[in-house]
Amino acid sequence: MADYKIAVIAGDGIGPEVMEEALRVLKAAEESEGFSLEIEEFPWNSEYWLEHGRMMPEDGLEQLRSFDAILFGAIGDARVPDDITIWELIMPIRKGFHQYVNFRPVKSLPGIQTPLANGDGIDFVIFRENAEGEYSDSGGRLYAGQEGEMAVQNTIMTRAGIERITRAACRYAKENGRKKITSATKSNAVIHANKLWDEHVQRITGEEFGDLEFEQYYVDALAAYFVQRPQSFEVVLASNLFGDILSDLGSGLVGGLGLSPSGNINPEKDYPSMFEPVHGSAPDIAGQGIANPIAQIWSAALMLEHLGEKRAAVRMVTAIEEVLAEGEVRTRDIGGEATTGEMGEAILHAFQSN
Repeated sequence: MADYKIAVIAGDGIGPEVMEEALRVLKAAEESEGFSLEIEEFPWNSEYWLEHGRMMPEDGLEQLRSFDAILFGAIGDARVPDDITIWELIMPIRKGFHQYVNFRPVKSLPGIQTPLANGDGIDFVIFRENAEGEYSDSGGRLYAGQEGEMAVQNTIMTRAGIERITRAACRYAKENGRKKITSATKSNAVIHANKLWDEHVQRITGEEFGDLEFEQYYVDALAAYFVQRPQSFEVVLASNLFGDILSDLGSGLVGGLGLSPSGNINPEKDYPSMFEPVHGSAPDIAGQGIANPIAQIWSAALMLEHLGEKRAAVRMVTAIEEVLAEGEVRTRDIGGEATTGEMGEAILHAFQSN
């Protein structure tokens, strides 16, 4: 029997509410699939910052290092600046643990209306470079408060970083029957960083994965193609910022952020990977018990797949799809009146039945 150590950081807002439902389904998976989960919860959130002046202890990464994976909820509180919650918790984990792949599936789900007339049959994944790029803590401000105030924000792209995210996307494509890689760029205007991106993406795909079809679009055109012909994409490869924006657009195409999971992955498994819903802490509905737990449960399924428990992961996603297809239990964001607990219970029942 496989044993896994899982760190849980529920976070702020609706995070604890949706996390509770994910843990219920994980418990059922543990009992029925024959693996063991040793779960430890960490109270690192905005309340922790207000009490301690930091989002996690100084040795926070060391505390997490021995775990097989991290299941994350949501972060964000009006009492704490967003750059603090992001740069003192999420970013140190992503960067410190070399979680250089941000993996986001974009998939049409049964029974879910999308804003597109042609919204059926969408099924692609986004590989977003997650450790450098536009989200780099490099730059600064001068002359604060003066007429000549200025800011510099540097984009950091390295050959090694571009190579490893490209290889990860291509390997995923080959292992999962995908035949095409689409690269997002803006090298006509961002002539240094994005030209480096283009050169090494094209080199790796051509020299090492020549059996895959390769295409490249400027990111503004690609955003339009997402809307016009989303079914034409299979694996989309993008830098940190471009991937972030395209991922949220993709979520909107298939029903919203409440349905969208993600993984921050260290493919080599030298460090724990972290899995989290795309949605934020949603403070406007926190504590009301009406948040949609699907993205959190699906993120837990991605975690199990990463750990090698693919049968359990497939069963969890199948349970989500069955509940949505039946249409009897839906939270408010997808046109129903069900509570968080009712949606979680329906998915749990479907999982136990399949």
